[in-house]
Amino acid sequence: MQVLALPAFRTRQENPYNWLLYAAIQDVGVNVQEFTFSKLFQQHYNIWHLHWPEMPLNRRNPFKVFALLAFFVLQVLLAKLRGTKIIWTVHNLKAHEGYHPQLEAWFWSGFTRQLDGFISLSQTGLEAARARFPHLRKKPGFVIPHSHYRGEYPCQISRSEARQELGLNPDEKVLLFFGRIRDYKNVPQLIDTFRATPGDCLRLVIAGRPEASTLDLLHTLAQTDPRIQLHLEFIHSDRTQIFFQAADLVVLPYREILNSGSALLALSFNCPVLVPNRGSMGELQDFVGGDWVQTFSELTPEVLIDALAGSQAAVGHAPLESFEGSRIAALTLDAYRSLLLPR
Repeated sequence: MQVLALPAFRTRQENPYNWLLYAAIQDVGVNVQEFTFSKLFQQHYNIWHLHWPEMPLNRRNPFKVFALLAFFVLQVLLAKLRGTKIIWTVHNLKAHEGYHPQLEAWFWSGFTRQLDGFISLSQTGLEAARARFPHLRKKPGFVIPHSHYRGEYPCQISRSEARQELGLNPDEKVLLFFGRIRDYKNVPQLIDTFRATPGDCLRLVIAGRPEASTLDLLHTLAQTDPRIQLHLEFIHSDRTQIFFQAADLVVLPYREILNSGSALLALSFNCPVLVPNRGSMGELQDFVGGDWVQTFSELTPEVLIDALAGSQAAVGHAPLESFEGSRIAALTLDAYRSLLLPR
């Protein structure tokens, strides 16, 4: 079987999800190649596996967005003519920024019409995708969860060493937001909520690269509370362990969420998480238990305090057996083979 993936391996530094998936698929003898336009038409591939096709929609220039999307849809059509089966993993149901609603509606209609099948990271996501995109209702859909990240990041530093590295005291209770800071992730509200939360022994650590438009706001909000620590930069993989090992609880205050690699990353470091009761977070809680995944409807100081108390019940290793990379790879290959069967 010949598989072309977009992306396959090139995003390992920023998010190793794809690298882990396709490395595991290659381990069982399947050839996986990183997508390029020339590869698509110079060689024959049985499967073209797509992730995040909506990315061009997060640009502001509508003419550039249209050109990128039109070229992409053309590639999809030509791949279909060559007999390649096209499958999409549904990470999001819409572009995060929402800059171009009319272009977006046009794109999704044309794109989903051409798919041979799709993968959802949860049952909730599968149902939501079919509700959002009518063309998917008659397409084969497969529920294959997001893999964990254990073994991909260094994890040798102790809790005390991590806290010393960040200037945190051993007896403090540390809340962590980790990841790229974008508008829909609602980090300013987390800061506001934390500022209203009493407790001299509480600390909030924000670690991740923000959008340029929010940089000044984050500094302004945080500077009035000495309990807040900002690390507004891309955190390289060799330093990721420092933040998770130092934390008592990871808080993801997103306004919108379908799936969350950040939640799986936290759990991979055996750090409990607090997430919105939206999207597939309820399913994640069912898989790993309420001690490891707590949910909220509205983020308040009381919710933060209660979640910190509840996180103390999460001991040992988070139960992530359902998210093993070898299992995810096997399920993905089953989906590919299903699409290649005569119909």
